[in-house]
Amino acid sequence: MSTENNKEIVGRWFKEFWGNPWNPEIVDELAAPDMLLQYSLHAPRRGRDDVRAFMVAFRDAFPDLNFWGTADLIAEGDYVVGRWEGGGTHTGPAFDDFLVGALPARSGRKMRFTGTTVLRVTGGRIAEEVGLDDGATALQQLGILKAA
Repeated sequence: MSTENNKEIVGRWFKEFWGNPWNPEIVDELAAPDMLLQYSLHAPRRGRDDVRAFMVAFRDAFPDLNFWGTADLIAEGDYVVGRWEGGGTHTGPAFDDFLVGALPARSGRKMRFTGTTVLRVTGGRIAEEVGLDDGATALQQLGILKAA
């Protein structure tokens, strides 16, 4: 696939997987069967079912969760890079999917953070999404991590 096609796939993924409202069907449509999803706040996820379960739990805890691109996507070969920002308010059930700490049910705490993500697109499917984010900021905002 061309770099432009890969950018279109990633653009849809950002909008329909990370945007609000989200489209759960996008996982089956655009994720490779063994997709890797990896960010600093959570344990790595592997495969469509694991990726979907992660997002369902994340959105149950943060119903207004929303992320969006902040710059044009950059593509080279199979790789697409995107910058983003977003966040949400914890108004749902208790959430313990962070690598450190947890939130009690309906804490009302807000998080907002930014990052850069590298995605690998193979055969029209997203095989990897690996992000570098300022997750420590989000954990501080949520009261899980104390500021230094």
